[in-house]
Amino acid sequence: MTLNESEAVAALEAGEVVAIPTDTVYGLAVHLGLPAASKRLFSVKGRPESVALPVLVADVSAAQLLGVLDADALALADRYWPGALTVVVPRRPAAGSLDLGGDPATIGLRCPANSATLGLLERTGPLAVTSANLHGEPPCRSAEEVLAVFGAAARVIDGGECRGEPSTVVSLGPAGMKCLRVGAISMSELQMVLRA
Repeated sequence: MTLNESEAVAALEAGEVVAIPTDTVYGLAVHLGLPAASKRLFSVKGRPESVALPVLVADVSAAQLLGVLDADALALADRYWPGALTVVVPRRPAAGSLDLGGDPATIGLRCPANSATLGLLERTGPLAVTSANLHGEPPCRSAEEVLAVFGAAARVIDGGECRGEPSTVVSLGPAGMKCLRVGAISMSELQMVLRA
């Protein structure tokens, strides 16, 4: 079933899984403050809870409420957000109780370059999101693919085709920058920003 933005907001607030378009691929999203929704997302995707859920944010200010963005993280966000870069940074104490799986001391944050999803994030606040696919399978790139894979388990905002590469994922901290997943942005590009 496809949803408009208001219906998606209501579904997320009710703890449902909603598939959303991004600048990379479709994602499965849940309300960040509802632990039962996170559990549902892990179950629907078949994702082990040892693999943390990243969080989509509307802007840098929203990211800073959840994670500690040092000078390097802020420089990368300034250059590549909105866009296909996920930064994994230390969590702020206020975000310590969020049920995202993985390491409870860190949080992965991304601001997507998709106007529909940014509009949704303005209304819902940050969302826990993972690519729309069964764990280990290729990501869905259309609403039709999402519905074919997940059926009634996920409702979807139809944003047309999503043909971007998955985001590059880097961790940032006292030890510097480490690549966790190669994606749309090369490490050499990121390193050039940090050397500037």
